[in-house]
Amino acid sequence: MCTSIIEIVRAEGMAKRGDEWFPISQTVVAYDHARHAPLGDVITLDFINTNLEPGARAGIELTLETAKELRSALDRAIAAAEFEEAEVRGKGAVLSLARAA
Repeated sequence: MCTSIIEIVRAEGMAKRGDEWFPISQTVVAYDHARHAPLGDVITLDFINTNLEPGARAGIELTLETAKELRSALDRAIAAAEFEEAEVRGKGAVLSLARAA
């Protein structure tokens, strides 16, 4: 049975297929039966560019547990990157001064 669980978000970045990199314009996140992996239902991530040919796509199928681990790793990496941007590069200095006033 199809789950019809689909989320589509705007994306800015690059994806790779074979030896070619292409810009992406959106990411589709879904939960449905695996199409390629020898698994049951999976979280699917499709990175696509709607302005290019239909093959401008990089897709992955993950078990639910792997998707949860990926989410945790993304949360940690995002938190570290935000700290880097705010503290190390000084982007948080103005906010810190404003709070002290």
